[in-house]
Amino acid sequence: MNVNQMNINEDMKIIDIIEEFSSSGVLGAGRVGRACELLADMISSEDMKVFLSVAGPLVPGGLRNIIATMIKRNQIDVLITSGANITHDLLESFGGSHYRDYGFDDEKLNEAGMGRIGDVYTKSDDFEVFEKEIIKLFDQITKSIIKKNPNNSNNSCYKPIISIKDLLYEIGLLIKDENSILKIAAENNIPIFAPGLIDSMFGLQLWMFTQENNLVLDAIADMNDLSDIVFESEEVGAILLGGGLPKHYCLASNLLKGGVDAAIQITMDRSETGSLSGAPLEEAKSWSKAKCGSNLASVVGDVTIIFPLIYAAALDKIK
Repeated sequence: MNVNQMNINEDMKIIDIIEEFSSSGVLGAGRVGRACELLADMISSEDMKVFLSVAGPLVPGGLRNIIATMIKRNQIDVLITSGANITHDLLESFGGSHYRDYGFDDEKLNEAGMGRIGDVYTKSDDFEVFEKEIIKLFDQITKSIIKKNPNNSNNSCYKPIISIKDLLYEIGLLIKDENSILKIAAENNIPIFAPGLIDSMFGLQLWMFTQENNLVLDAIADMNDLSDIVFESEEVGAILLGGGLPKHYCLASNLLKGGVDAAIQITMDRSETGSLSGAPLEEAKSWSKAKCGSNLASVVGDVTIIFPLIYAAALDKIK
């Protein structure tokens, strides 16, 4: 087959441009085109459970509504993300925001009570509100667990135990923000797994809460729920936005059943250092994290650019 030269004309839709990428079929354009085809197949399949893995600052980077929309449309069945994205979703739920155009003098930003994530900015005032509100929710959930176990309520040694998934679900039920990923996931019964939850501002506040309260977080319990989903799924497809712990948790959980059947990866990381974040998806076959013969598409690029484009085009393909 020949490489087809791309054509760009006035009034083209996103789907038209992506199809030009597919027609070219090579280099980055070809990879994006294949990823779009695979995404459309995954989210429209009735037999495939779709795992969405989200690493990096994608909520502060502008993808919050896209993730929430995919949950509302039942296009994903499992969300695996970092503690940071959980934190930033709640930050906005509690009235905070993410900001831009404040410059790059980090010492001045520090003096002004601002933190920087690339060219995204946060305000310490918003985090102070977050800290107060999340402690209230921890307290409410702890009391609810104790109330459900009245026989232990007077036992000073009794420690309420909850899994990460269930904690995030209970928080989602208490959130009032209609745009919250946690709220929408809880309402649609989409489980959220966050294996690195402790490594975040959420985790720091949870640790501080447990210094004076008996709530215990059981991280191991999540593997029971996640493995059940894997074994009960006829097929599993993975959408891996970034790498890191969420990517590994997603792929490793599917090792239990010989690996995922299909996967898309979008990352800026490189493979030369041997890190998982930059590893091509084909490498996962050697570990049985992706099945031999699985349909895989790896794209090197910025998630905040590429994923909205291929998602928009995929929606056109399946409508």
